Amino acid sequence: MTNEADEAPAVPAARGPDGRGEPVVGMVGAGQLARMTCQAAIGLGIGFRVLAADAGESAAQVCAGASIGDYRSSADLLAFAAGCDVVTFDHEQVPGPQLAALQRAGSTVRPEPGALHFAQDKRAMRERLAALGIACPRFATVAGDGDITRFAAAHGWPVVLKAVSGGYDGRGVWVCATASEAAEVATRARARGLQLIAEEYVAFERELAALVARSPSGQGAAYPIVQTVQRDGICHEVLVPAPGLSLGRQAEAQRLALTIAAELGVTGLLAVELFETAAGLLVNELAMRPHNCGHWTIEGSRTSQFEQHLRAVLDLPLGATGLAGRHAVMVNVLGGDDPDLHDRLIHVLAADPGVKVHLYGKVVRPGRKVGHVTVIGADIAQIGDRARRAASYLSLGTEQP
Repeated sequence: MTNEADEAPAVPAARGPDGRGEPVVGMVGAGQLARMTCQAAIGLGIGFRVLAADAGESAAQVCAGASIGDYRSSADLLAFAAGCDVVTFDHEQVPGPQLAALQRAGSTVRPEPGALHFAQDKRAMRERLAALGIACPRFATVAGDGDITRFAAAHGWPVVLKAVSGGYDGRGVWVCATASEAAEVATRARARGLQLIAEEYVAFERELAALVARSPSGQGAAYPIVQTVQRDGICHEVLVPAPGLSLGRQAEAQRLALTIAAELGVTGLLAVELFETAAGLLVNELAMRPHNCGHWTIEGSRTSQFEQHLRAVLDLPLGATGLAGRHAVMVNVLGGDDPDLHDRLIHVLAADPGVKVHLYGKVVRPGRKVGHVTVIGADIAQIGDRARRAASYLSLGTEQP
């Protein structure tokens, strides 16, 4: 399996709504993913707009084409889409009826609602992947507490309960060690109107991620498989390529992700979060947008994931995905008690000029993702130490995590 984009003929870009040659991409959502996609659009000469909840959001601060509106409002979505050739997303929270309204109005939506549904609905995703014969954790629908205890009787405790929709960054996921703990979670979920599925607790060896892109013409491209390090449901760091991963296992993971993208009809990026177990790979989660596992690509790949997503949704030829160096390590910067990131940034830049820092312009709160750092080099242990020290200083004012 090659890491480069598969060969595809050049596809002429659409003309913008104002008749100019450059197309306009509209991204619903204005978080850090939209902010970094905006930077990629500048280099490609592509018009880029975001639909933000308010002017203080990460992307709205830097994107000239920022509209203020509610992604749950059909009227706001339709008004936003009217100025765009293609509408895409930096999150999966836009309700299905609103997505359908966009399509009925003639908007080009990528990924299409039919594909995006499988990133929005974990039960539908599990059922679809199971029908394709793709290995996932065993699961069951939860209609009542009895369903959880029956599932545990068959598969053991602990049991993982997941909200069918709306969860991200560890939210909407509960690991329950006992029946009483599971019943308490289910009661709280019902009070919030959440539907649940139960999944087996997987004793995995590590977590991997496969990031691929697919265009409407069917061209595909796969990035190197990475190892992600998660704590409390939040991605803390990404190691590239995954240390010690055999070429055969890497090719298997890339083929798996490209197969899922093709079978679900994904256009744009697809991130497939994987469990590596003694028995093989299991699919954990899907995301159809730029993803935290791909932030390293800004410096570490020939084509960043943000540029690749724009190429894919516009049906442009996809870019090369090979590494720009031997290894890359990306570490997220989480907010601490001191909101003055800039003061600590000076120290990080002076202490290690080779560290690349990305800050998102977000209000600092403890535990919130407010940026990331990336280091490229030949020794993954050494660059990992440098990246962790830089991220720790930005977060806590100390180089000791």
